[in-house]
Amino acid sequence: MSDLKGFTNTASAGCTGAVNSVPKGWTSAELSDFCDTVGGGTPDRSVEEYWNGEIPWASPTEITTRHSKYISKTKESITLKGLEKSSAKLHPPGTVLMTSRASIGYVAINTVPMATNQGFQSLRCKKNALADYIYQYITWIRPELERMSAGSTFSEISSSSVKRLRATLPPLSEQKKIAAILSSVDEVIEKTRAQIDKLKDLKAGMMQELLTKGIGHTEFKDSPVGRIPVRWDCVLLEEVAAVQTGVAKNSNSKGDMISVPYLRVANVQDGYLNLTEIKYIEIDKGRLSRFSLQPDDVLVNEGGDFDKIGRGAIWKGLISPCVHQNHVFVVRTMKDQLLPEFFNYLSGSQYGKSYYLGCAKQTTNLASLNSSQLKMFPVLLPSIAEQECICKNLGAIDQKQRLLEEKLAGKINIKRALMQDLLTGKVRVQVEARELAEA
Repeated sequence: MSDLKGFTNTASAGCTGAVNSVPKGWTSAELSDFCDTVGGGTPDRSVEEYWNGEIPWASPTEITTRHSKYISKTKESITLKGLEKSSAKLHPPGTVLMTSRASIGYVAINTVPMATNQGFQSLRCKKNALADYIYQYITWIRPELERMSAGSTFSEISSSSVKRLRATLPPLSEQKKIAAILSSVDEVIEKTRAQIDKLKDLKAGMMQELLTKGIGHTEFKDSPVGRIPVRWDCVLLEEVAAVQTGVAKNSNSKGDMISVPYLRVANVQDGYLNLTEIKYIEIDKGRLSRFSLQPDDVLVNEGGDFDKIGRGAIWKGLISPCVHQNHVFVVRTMKDQLLPEFFNYLSGSQYGKSYYLGCAKQTTNLASLNSSQLKMFPVLLPSIAEQECICKNLGAIDQKQRLLEEKLAGKINIKRALMQDLLTGKVRVQVEARELAEA
C-alpha cells in the first residue's frame, strides 16, 4: 500500500470543493460512455447438446458468494451451439460481470472467455475505462443500485437503467493507481477471510472428533447413536435440561401490559448473538418471568432455511429483562450434569445438525423443529471435567476466529473509507510521468 504516500487533497488539486463538482481532469458522463452493457441468457435445458461444453457459464450465486475479484471456473458450462441458440453472450476476458437480479451489483472479472445467464448486466470497458477500476466503482455504488431496483416484486435493474447511471471517472493513469491501492486492501481482506475459513474447517473437524470420541479414550461401546466412549452416557435432553418455548408476537394477550426487548431468529447466529437491532414486544407483566432469559441459557432456533434450524448461541445477560419469541427455544441445562457451552457446541456440530434435519418438518428449502423434538435430542454426556476440557479446546479456536473477524471488520472499514475518498476525487493520487506514459 505504498501508493498511499501519493495522496493529495483535492483542494490543492483543482477541485472546486462543491458537493457535486467534478475533480479537475475527471470526466462525468453516463456509464454507457465508459462501458458497453451486455446481458445474458440460458440455453434450453431440455437440449443436451447445449450443455457441458467448453464455455464457462456463470450464474449470480457464483458471484455473490465469492470473495475473490477474478473468476475463471463455473459450476456449469455450455457448448458453442448452446451459445448460438440462446441470448447468452460470450464475454472476452476482462469483462466486469455484474449481477442485475435479486442480489444486485455484485461483480467479478472473468479471466477466460465466459458466458452468463440472464441475471447479469455485464460491463465491457471502452478505451477510457479500466476493468479493475469499474469493479471497484460498482462495488462502491452497489447500495445505490439496490435502491434503484426497490419497489418491484422481483428486484432487478434493467440494461437501460445501468446505461444511464451517472459516473465520474479519472484519467486512465489515475484509475490504474486507485485500483491498485484498493486491490492491495482487497488482498489483505481476502487473505484474512481465507484464514477464517481455515479455522472454521479446523473447528468443524475438531468438533466431530471431540464431541463423539472425546479425549484420550481407547474403549468404546454401542449406543443408540453409534459408538461412544465407554465412560460416556447418552441421554435425552429433557433429562438434563429444561426446554422453554417463547412468546408469540401476535398473541392477543391482555392484562398489565409492558414493553420489553425480545430476541428473534435474526439475533441468534451460528455461535454468537447479533444484537445490532433489538425489537420490543408487548407482554403481560405477570408472564414476564415465564419468558425471561437467564444468563447461560442456550438459544436454539426453531428453523426457517436449512442453515437456520438448530442455529444457536449462549445468552450472557447483556439485556435485562429480555424475552424470546416463539421461534427461538431456550435450553436451560442442569449445570452439574451438562454445561451450557458443551450443549451449544454439540447442538451446532454436524452431529446436532444431522439430528435436527432428520426429525424436522421439511418443505422446499425450509425446515422447522418443535419443542418435543428438541427435548428428545440425544445428548452425548461425558464427565463435567471432560466437558470443560473439550469446551476449552474449542473455545481457543473461537477466540482466534474472533480476533481475525475483528481484523477483517477493520480492513473492510478502511476499504470503505478509501473508496469514499478515492472514487470521488476527494483525495487525489499523484501519478508519475512514467505511469502517465504507461497508461
